[in-house]
Parts: sequence; structure tokens; C-alpha cells
Amino acid sequence: MTDSDVLIVGSGAAGLTAALNLADRYRVTVLAKGALNEGSTAWAQGGIAAVLEPGDTFANHVEDTMVAGAGLNDRGVVEFVVERAPAAIERLRALGVPFAEEDGALHLTREGGHSHRRIVHVADATGWAVQVALQRAAEAHPNITLVPDQVAIDLATGRHEERYSGAGRVWGVYALDRGTGTVRVHTARATILATGGAGRTYLFSTAPRGATGDGIAMAWRAGARISNMEFMQFHPTCLYNLEVKNFLITEAVRGEGGRLINPVTGKRFMTYYDADRMELAPRDVVARAIDAEIKRYGLDYVHLDISHQPPDFVRGHFPNIYEKLIGLGIDMTTQPIPVVPAQHYTCGGIVVDRDGRTDLPGLYAAGECTQSGLHGANRLASNSLLECFVYGEAAAAHIAAHWDELPPPPPIRAWDESRVTDSDEEVVIKQNWTEIRRFMWNYVGIVRTTKRLERARHRIRMLNEEVSDYYGHFRVTPDLIELRNLLQTAELIVRSALHRHESRGLHYTLDYPQMLEKAEDTVLVP
Repeated sequence: MTDSDVLIVGSGAAGLTAALNLADRYRVTVLAKGALNEGSTAWAQGGIAAVLEPGDTFANHVEDTMVAGAGLNDRGVVEFVVERAPAAIERLRALGVPFAEEDGALHLTREGGHSHRRIVHVADATGWAVQVALQRAAEAHPNITLVPDQVAIDLATGRHEERYSGAGRVWGVYALDRGTGTVRVHTARATILATGGAGRTYLFSTAPRGATGDGIAMAWRAGARISNMEFMQFHPTCLYNLEVKNFLITEAVRGEGGRLINPVTGKRFMTYYDADRMELAPRDVVARAIDAEIKRYGLDYVHLDISHQPPDFVRGHFPNIYEKLIGLGIDMTTQPIPVVPAQHYTCGGIVVDRDGRTDLPGLYAAGECTQSGLHGANRLASNSLLECFVYGEAAAAHIAAHWDELPPPPPIRAWDESRVTDSDEEVVIKQNWTEIRRFMWNYVGIVRTTKRLERARHRIRMLNEEVSDYYGHFRVTPDLIELRNLLQTAELIVRSALHRHESRGLHYTLDYPQMLEKAEDTVLVP
């Protein structure tokens, strides 16, 4: 057992922001599933949205967010986050994040759904620069302990106390140490889940390998409500390449003039789908347009073309993408880029309030694993990293303000392996993992029908029995833990999608193509 004041599960933007805001007063332990920099933050290319341009206003940013979210956002939450964006940028600059500048001021780019240039960035690798700065600061702080290679299995709650309690309070997590193969219990007065999204539920995703919905699944099993899981954002432009999987072509390529072209007709097709906003329409509109072109013409991909811009301009704005593509034989200064949509962001998750509190005492959450009310039915580009900073700080502030109300953890039972053996059937895990990702892509993708959703639900029911039986008989492994969470997350997505009898934002179903007048969250109660 390891004990600290505050335990944070996840070492990305949300987790490290919370840690840095708590560490001057408390002992903080941060668990990472793999290496400290393997989460989604390091993969983020685009940038961070903030009102910094003359003529732009908080009201404009709020309205853009509400429009993209199809009215399902909580306006108070949107205002709360947007108004804290400029200060978040300043804190990151103070930590050494080298945001791009032009003529002595921050360079702002524009992305789909934004009415103004308000995206601060570090070329096309903003997330990596943010991760480096936050991690460097955390590693230098004597009160922060960073522990890599800890695969969280379940939350430790009152049910795991040596003296059983049904109060539902969270005391930390059980986690498998990859190095030793043993399960440790990490306890704390307060626990923050910053575990990222569930992109790997799908066959094609821009998310890192570890995005298997762990925090969402753990919170659900412990008794927390989950909301709006039907809203899975598909990024319109993932590189189509049979050798290289999951390489994102940032939205900023379209923001700087990139055009979507049908490779058969040679025509710029967004004019047929959204003539006013064209390539700068919100992601759900662009992703459905590409999906429609691919299905209508039997294509494998469409073209994203920015070769009409000066070569120096393209190389200067997108150096990492340019180098990656050159290595694959594609010169984006003279050739179009083959792209397809891919799962990109989980807009639903654990229900949290403005302080990052979940339904369970002692448990907070921040970032992509949550449903805070910010994103609604579709996330506006570059609002995701912003949410991590604002809610990481909000959760830390609430913990500090209410520290005296957080009791120290009681004795927690050790992990029990007395009735399990080592598995000799790892192939079962791989088979089930592949099956989930394929039927989620085919049946619960960009365009849905009730019949497809019911087929997915039927397969989930069968797999639940198989995985539950397997989990009960064999020692946990990282792959088994992830498979269990992946299947739980898939079930929450399908249940939520079947519940919504309308098309709104990212949830588009042929059986209910109209949007209802009243916008309501889908809230699942354990």
C-alpha cells in the first residue's frame, strides 16, 4: 500500500495541472498507465483556444462553443471555462511553453467552428510542448511523486475497507505494476481521475494506444453517473496510409486554407454540404460530408490539398506534418494528402460539477474522461486542452478549500489473487479486443441506425459473459484490464445512443434525422 494526500490517475494536461496546483501544500502521487508522456496530451497537434485577438470577445467564444455543441452545452460552464482561458495561457507561458509568435505577439490561427483567430499553438505539436513543460515542472517539485507503468484496475471504495462500508467514498485505486506484475493499492484523502478518453473502442482512432476508457469504466463500476457517451467526435482528417495508423492531420491545415477535394471528380465538395463555412464547418459536419463522399463514390479516402499556398508557408506552419509526410513519399507543398475520418474525442464521460466533483465522495475528475457541460453534442476545436487546465485547477482548488472535510483513508484490503491462475489463453483477449473495435466502427460510427445499434448491443451482451468469466478466473494483465474497460465503455456508448431519439451534433441516426426542440443530456445511472 502507498499512501499520499492526493492521488491523481493520469499524467497528461489535466492531471499534471491539478498536481502542480496542489503540491505546495500537499503530498501528491501521479500514476501513469505507461510512460509519463504517453497520454493524449502529447499527441495534440492543434492548439488551445483563448480570446486574445483584438475585436474578439468572450461572448463570441461562448457562442461558437454553443453552436458547435448543438445547444446541449451548459452555458454557465462554457462561460466559466472561456473566461479562464487567457490566464491559463499565461501560466503555460510562465512554465516555458514556447507558443508561436508573430511581430512580438502570440500567433493565432483559426480552426473549424471559430468566428475569430484564437488558437495559440506551438507549430503543429502544441500538446507535446505542453506535456514537456508540465512534466518538467512536476518532476522538479519535491511534493510530487510520478509513478509510471501503473495500470489502474478499479477504484478502492468503502466496499474495500477492512471494516466494510457502503458509503461509496473513494479512497484511491488498485493498480497493476507492469514492472513487478503485482497489484498495489494507492490510497489518498482525495482522488482525481484524469485518465483521458475512450478512442480505442473504435477501429480507427487518432487516440493513443492507452485510450481505453479506464476512468469512465472505473467510475461507473464504483457508482458514478455517466453522461452523453453517444457523442463520439470523429476527426475529419486522419492520414490514410496502410503502414502508418492514427496520424492526425490537424484542423489548422484547413484553417490556413486547406481544401477538401473528391479525387474522382476533382471538385471541392464542401460546397455541397455547407456552402457558407466550407472546410471550416464544425467537425461533425465535415466528417459526415467526407463519409458521404466516400460511400457515394466507393472511395478509400478523399484529398486534403494545401499545395496552393506558398511552400515556405506550409513548411513553416506544419513542420512536423510536413516531415512525416515527406518520409512517406507525400510532399504536401505540391501534392494533396489522402485523408479519412477517425474517432478523435470522447465528448461524454463522468458527470462532474464546476469544481470537478463526481457523485462519489472523495472522487474528482478532469479532462476528456468527464462530461462537464462544456462540449455539449460536439466539441469545438481546441477547447479540449483548455478544459484540462481549467478543471485541473478547479478540482485542486476545491480539494484545498475543503481539506478539513476529507478524512484520512481507513485500512483497505489488499488485492485478493487466491482464487485465480495465470492465463494460458491470451488469444481470447486479442480476439475480443478486435471484435469490439470492428463492430463499434461499423455499427456505432459516424452515421447510425437503430438496427445497427441493436446488433452492437447483442454482441456486447455475449462478450460481457465471456470477459466476466475470464476476469474471474485469471490473474489480471494490462491487456485484460483494458479489454474489460473497453467493453464497459462500448456498452455505455451503445446504451446512450439507443436512448437518444434524435440527431444532434455528433450523434446522427437515419431513423431519427431531425433534432428535437428541447436539448437534454443522456444520463446513465448505475
